[in-house]
Amino acid sequence: MQVFKSTEVAKRFGAIQQIVQTEPVCVQSHGRPQMVMLSAAEYERLRRQDRRVYATDQLPVSLRAAIAAAKPSPEAAQFNAEALK
Repeated sequence: MQVFKSTEVAKRFGAIQQIVQTEPVCVQSHGRPQMVMLSAAEYERLRRQDRRVYATDQLPVSLRAAIAAAKPSPEAAQFNAEALK
């Protein structure tokens, strides 16, 4: 993902708009990320993905890997005893 300062985005909007068609762009203000610009097609794809329901045996490999790699928060440790009953 390319990163641009907000002032640069304002000056070069047309060129950056073309970049956004192929990859997200991070916009920084005062050295901190403020937003991510992405194409309308990518936004719609993400919206559809967010609402998609899978049977466990039909999960995409990327979601299976994300679930396998997930680590519970320290606050969740209080519930370990319940899971072992």
